[in-house]
Amino acid sequence: MTAVENSTKVTLGGTRGGPDVSTLRTDRWWLQPVVTMSILISFVIYSTWAAFQNKNYYVGAALQRDLISPFYSPCLSANCTPGSSSLFAIHGWTWSPALLILLFPLGFRMTCYYYRRSYYRAFWWAPPACGVADAHGKYTGETRFPLVIQNVHRYFFYAGLVFNGLLTYDAFRAYHQPGLGWGVTIGSLVLTLNATLLWLYSLSCHACRHLCGGQVKSFSQHPIRHRLWKFLTPLNARHMNFAWASLFVVALTDVYVRLVASGAIRDIRLF
Repeated sequence: MTAVENSTKVTLGGTRGGPDVSTLRTDRWWLQPVVTMSILISFVIYSTWAAFQNKNYYVGAALQRDLISPFYSPCLSANCTPGSSSLFAIHGWTWSPALLILLFPLGFRMTCYYYRRSYYRAFWWAPPACGVADAHGKYTGETRFPLVIQNVHRYFFYAGLVFNGLLTYDAFRAYHQPGLGWGVTIGSLVLTLNATLLWLYSLSCHACRHLCGGQVKSFSQHPIRHRLWKFLTPLNARHMNFAWASLFVVALTDVYVRLVASGAIRDIRLF
């Protein structure tokens, strides 16, 4: 048998995404993008609603607690709930502080490498799943507006670290109960879990790993950066898990603080 008889003819070109049929897959490949779309839309709807409420975001001394929603920290409004204001208050801003604060974590998540993959598949079908044809006729990458904005991800990462520090401080404050002293409540544990997951999500970020070990030609000449890179690499492998866990918990933290502040539930003191 000759080499010509063993060869396979390959035709280059054609419509992006493959042949006329969108896919030969027979499994429920559409389920994951649909679930992803549903979760992200639900989060956007809830966070938008919560941002415009501008109330029930802080549990203060009246209830012998110091709990603030991550959506409203730091409280930047000039008319914050007594006890929740900070040195960062903007004079003259009377609208909900969450409208300013959420711009930064939202920008960080929207430009995150993992979330790009998620909503590119779920919303734009580019492509919706492996082995499924793309819904678009051509591909220009992230070189044109609006996708070129994705390149600012590293700057949102830096801003996210600042907010992580503030939320860590909020978690620490949550263990102090006015009139009772220091102790542990369900609320303090919730705020601590939220801050922890946000740190894990940020530190497992690709931008963070690149910041520590990127563009290094010889790790032996940069031992500190090498140690940081080795520490972050296992976290980076779980970036997807931290991304989803932190998304759920940050919303649940706001829900918990809101319920306690409104009097719907009581923040139980453990010890």
